[in-house]
Amino acid sequence: MAGAQPGVHALQLKPVRVSESLKRGSRFMKWDEDSSTVTPVTLRVDPQGYFLHWTDQNKETDLLDITYIKDARTGKCTKTPKEAKLRELLDVGNLVGRIENRMLTVVTGPDMVNIQYLNFMAFQEDVAKEWADELFSLASNLLAQNMGRESCLEKAFTRLKLQTNQEGRIPVKNIFRLFSTDRKRVETALESCNLPAGRNDSIPLEDLTPDVYKSFINNLCPRSEINQIFADLGVKSRNYLTVDQMTEFINNKQRDPRLNEILYPPLKPEQTQLLMEKFEPNPAMIQRGQISVEGFARYLISEENSVIPPEKLDQSEDMTFPLSQYFINSSHNTYLTAGQLAGNSSVEMYRQTLLSGCRCVELDCWKGRTAEEEPVITHGFTMTSEISFKEVIEAIAECAFKTSPFPIILSFENHVDS
Repeated sequence: MAGAQPGVHALQLKPVRVSESLKRGSRFMKWDEDSSTVTPVTLRVDPQGYFLHWTDQNKETDLLDITYIKDARTGKCTKTPKEAKLRELLDVGNLVGRIENRMLTVVTGPDMVNIQYLNFMAFQEDVAKEWADELFSLASNLLAQNMGRESCLEKAFTRLKLQTNQEGRIPVKNIFRLFSTDRKRVETALESCNLPAGRNDSIPLEDLTPDVYKSFINNLCPRSEINQIFADLGVKSRNYLTVDQMTEFINNKQRDPRLNEILYPPLKPEQTQLLMEKFEPNPAMIQRGQISVEGFARYLISEENSVIPPEKLDQSEDMTFPLSQYFINSSHNTYLTAGQLAGNSSVEMYRQTLLSGCRCVELDCWKGRTAEEEPVITHGFTMTSEISFKEVIEAIAECAFKTSPFPIILSFENHVDS
């Protein structure tokens, strides 16, 4: 793959790394404003950083896909319990220090508008801050957001291992739910691996090893096109490619012929050999300069064949030119969650647009309903709701530079004349 162009690498791509304290877990109180319930839980993140999961006193586990986390907050921007019953259950009256500094609010959702909040209270302020910082770092990791097929399959495997029943076994119904396209194919793939296939069955955790899971996936999703590739290269009767055949495939089939051969030269056999060593699981075949069908399949689903080269996810352009020479990620009517005639306005929209990388937001400023009221933001002369100008400015200050170091442009439509 071609290297990134020289420039300011502002985003500094880093592999996902889960801290030992998150893997080990911390005790929290999970609370819900709607149901007025408080549950002691142990909060953890799996070693690969795929899921946030928590276990209660009954050993029941819930989990959240970290890619759905929009933000993780502690301090004054968190949710705090307002009901007297909740505050009593959380023993708020006897806390030392500010309650918001112990709160951890995990903001999650499939998009910017349909947002939900998970509320936890730590027993120490530094624990809440560590979890907020680490969770946001994991959720905003660009490599994790653009993972390849192999990582997605590993993520599915991790989910199955986390969702065990009371006996510590994997319910087969969870496998059906995860691979829900064709139940009959799932049953056949399970049976081919000598695993239970009934909906009410369960699988001992130790029986679903990585190798068994890989065999299950291969049976569930056979790669018949690989056999065709081998046939096209003239090796239909063999189950391996030589270095020269692999080089021919990469240069003639995989490589974009429009690329400049000086800047992006075709692979040489010695470079192909390094790729084969990376993906071929059989050391004897590596010694003979060969790659098996399995090794070839691993190569095809690896980052070497990502739609977007990983280095292109980084900030690789020169960012020292005048502002007018760049396209700027901008937002219009930022405050609206729906249509501009009768939609609701939300302070949260400013946070979500900035966290998604937007660098220009709009503020339509109007006077309050009385002379004493502070300015509000709304779409004038419509039925859209109003939000506090002050709260919007505070939200911008909170999130402006969490995901990007570049300047923020505030586009004011000012209707406040006094």
